[in-house]
Amino acid sequence: QVHVVQSGGGLVQAGGSLRLSCAASGRSFSTYTLGWFRQAPGKERESVATISSGGTTYCADSVKGRFTISRDNAKSLLYLQMNSLKPADTAVYYCAVAITDWSPFGFWGQGTQVTVSS
Repeated sequence: QVHVVQSGGGLVQAGGSLRLSCAASGRSFSTYTLGWFRQAPGKERESVATISSGGTTYCADSVKGRFTISRDNAKSLLYLQMNSLKPADTAVYYCAVAITDWSPFGFWGQGTQVTVSS
């Protein structure tokens, strides 16, 4: 069992920045693939960014160049640095864990609201 706890988020004006953090339990953090997802009202959940155990990253086109995903294996932490935020980024953001690079995302954080005002 992996426990996933998120922190960060909140209300920010357009053009501002926020950083989300995610702590995941387990001795094998370095082997996890980690991801950030978001769900806006009335929309389906979408992938924002992922990072593999080897550090390979993926960012959705909608956030590329503005968001950065990173991990600190020594601290068992995942981050999402969000810059140049837009109202369209408003959503509930979720951290997710896959226990290997070939596993589905099976463990999820509690979600955190990010609201970007215009």
